Amino acid sequence: MISYKPFYETLRKKQITEYALIFKHGIPANTLHRMKHGEAITTKTLDELCFILDCPVSDILEYVRPDEV
Repeated sequence: MISYKPFYETLRKKQITEYALIFKHGIPANTLHRMKHGEAITTKTLDELCFILDCPVSDILEYVRPDEV
């Protein structure tokens, strides 16, 4: 299962708010809602987030085995 826990840690480290992602960078609020609920996002969105946050994919998501949840 995909976890977006690293994304929220990266936001905190870089001092970027979800509000800034939505209103400054144009990330749809629905995308952040999907991430909060562990739902899928596109690789295009993943690429945009990596660019905005200047980070590798591993700073946005991680794979967690279902038996480890």
